[in-house]
Amino acid sequence: MEDRKAVADSGLGDLEPGTRQRALLRGRVSDIAWTALCVVLALWAVWSAVARARGATAWAYCAVAWVLLAVALTLRWRAARRRTSL
Repeated sequence: MEDRKAVADSGLGDLEPGTRQRALLRGRVSDIAWTALCVVLALWAVWSAVARARGATAWAYCAVAWVLLAVALTLRWRAARRRTSL
């Protein structure tokens, strides 16, 4: 509560340079972007796997989708691990 009074007294808003919220903003936006990418890739991978199971000749799309999902999840895991270790 006292921190908000100090910020309000100094004239700084929540996302102005030098505030704690501004410092955490990049990590939050990064988390949202990586999560959205992983969700889209997961949906694509499942959709292409179902199409492959139905007998469609889309095996290349299925393989690419799963590889991209694995790469995105690995990079997301490493980024989160690097951020928490600092």
